[in-house]
Amino acid sequence: MGRPTADSPIWDRSGADKRSAVNAMFADIAGNYDALNRMMSLNQDTRWRAIAAAKVAPKPGEVALDLCAGTGDFMPHLLKAVGSTGAVIGMDFCVPMLEQASKKSLPNLAQGDAVQLPLQSAAVDVVTVGWGIRNVPDIDAAHQEIFRVLRPGGRFVSLDMAIPRNPVIRSGSRFVSKHILPRLGARFGAQTAYTYLPESTERFWSRDALADSMRKAGFVDVDFADLMFGNICLHFGRKK
Repeated sequence: MGRPTADSPIWDRSGADKRSAVNAMFADIAGNYDALNRMMSLNQDTRWRAIAAAKVAPKPGEVALDLCAGTGDFMPHLLKAVGSTGAVIGMDFCVPMLEQASKKSLPNLAQGDAVQLPLQSAAVDVVTVGWGIRNVPDIDAAHQEIFRVLRPGGRFVSLDMAIPRNPVIRSGSRFVSKHILPRLGARFGAQTAYTYLPESTERFWSRDALADSMRKAGFVDVDFADLMFGNICLHFGRKK
């Protein structure tokens, strides 16, 4: 098998080439991103974000970073928790996605790359990532950067796609992902993005590999929990 090229599918690319291709893909679907999420999650993605926010338990006055923020759907959960004395930063590398977030009157939106965060060390108390770690070109580097910007006692939670461990559910999920999602995405002009979704999920790190990467970055109390019959997995870690 040859090395990936600029003509290779996005899910086969790596490094700077993957970063550029993923950025362009999200820029193309930014305007329809929220509608697609509601439809393809059966309107459950908001509930999953609430579960993840409760796991890191932001406190009044704390500073939270929503990394890979996209259109900002994680931020209202964090803003409510930190209150008027706290702050929430929404950061993403795709400007058109941030432009969609700005339409929701969300504060403190900034462009930034998950593997090289434009923040000082020990700057935030909480980091959330929703469906973003799978897309970064270097997962270990992203976990190390998240650990760096957290203060001692800081908490990190990530939601992302996963492959169900139950073989029956796994088979059904693969059929939907490979045959139904691309067709639904095509109706919104997003067939490439929703072909990338199942392909990138198949190539995504296992639950244990992600947990090991977090531990290697320095996190303690690392654990994970499945949602939606194992199609979604929540990973959690704490900076000692």
